[in-house]
Amino acid sequence: MAVKQTAGREALGEFAPKFAELNDDVLFGQVWSREDKLSLRDRSIVTVVALMAQGLTDSSFQYHLTTAKNNGVTKTEIAEILTHAAFYAGWPKAWAAFRMAKEVWAEDDAADAKAKHQNEMVFPIGAPNDAFAKYFIGQSYLAPLSTQQVGIYNVTFEPGCRNNWHIHHAKNGGGQILVCVAGHGYYQEWGKPARELRPGDVVNIPVGVKHWHGAAPDSWFSHLAVEVPGDETSNEWLEAVDNTVYFKATGKSNGTKSSR
Repeated sequence: MAVKQTAGREALGEFAPKFAELNDDVLFGQVWSREDKLSLRDRSIVTVVALMAQGLTDSSFQYHLTTAKNNGVTKTEIAEILTHAAFYAGWPKAWAAFRMAKEVWAEDDAADAKAKHQNEMVFPIGAPNDAFAKYFIGQSYLAPLSTQQVGIYNVTFEPGCRNNWHIHHAKNGGGQILVCVAGHGYYQEWGKPARELRPGDVVNIPVGVKHWHGAAPDSWFSHLAVEVPGDETSNEWLEAVDNTVYFKATGKSNGTKSSR
C-alpha cells in the first residue's frame, strides 16, 4: 500500500500549493496507488531507472532507492537493475547511482554478516551491550549464559570493536577466562604482542594484568567470558585502545582486509 505523501505541502505548500497538491495527491496518491495495474515494487524500479537516466542522483534519488528497498527490491536486484540500465543511461550515471545504492543497502550487508556469525555458534549473540558501551569502541553484544555459581557471558564484537584496556582485581582468586567460540579476534597484554584468537582458543587472564580484547578489523568475533570466583573482585577500566594501537596490534592498516 502506497504511503500518503506530504512532502510537497511541507516544502512548498505556501509557495506553490498547486504543485504540492499534484505531487502529494496525484503523483504519490493516484498514480502510486494504482497497485492493481503495477506493483509498488515495479513502480520503484521504473522510478529509480528514470531518475538515474537523467543523472538525478540527489536526495530524491536516495529517497526512491530507500523506497525501492522497502518495497522489496533486494541488494542483488538493484545491482543488476543499475548494471542493465548503465548500457542505456550511461556509465558515469551508473557509477553515481551505485555509490548511493551502496549506502542505502549497507545495513543489509551488516545484517547478513551478523546473521552468518550467529549461525557459526550455538550461543546467542544477545542484546546490545549498552551498560558497558562507554568502555568499548564499536558495537558489542552481551548474552548472559550463567549468573549463578560462576558467571559466564557470551560477548560478541562487531568488526573492529574492542574494549578498553582494563585490569581485573581481587584480594584472592579472581581473573577471567576467555573461550573463543566464533569469528576472529585478538587479545593483548600491556607491553606484549597481540595474540590472534580463533574458535577453540582459550585465554587465561590473571588478576593485575592490563589487557584488552576484541574483534579483528574485518571479522565478527565472540568469546565466552568466564568470571573466576574470588574475594573482593572488581574491574578497573582504563584508556581506550585507539586506532594507532589497534591496527598496529592486529597487523593491518585501517580498512585493509585480512588475507586469512
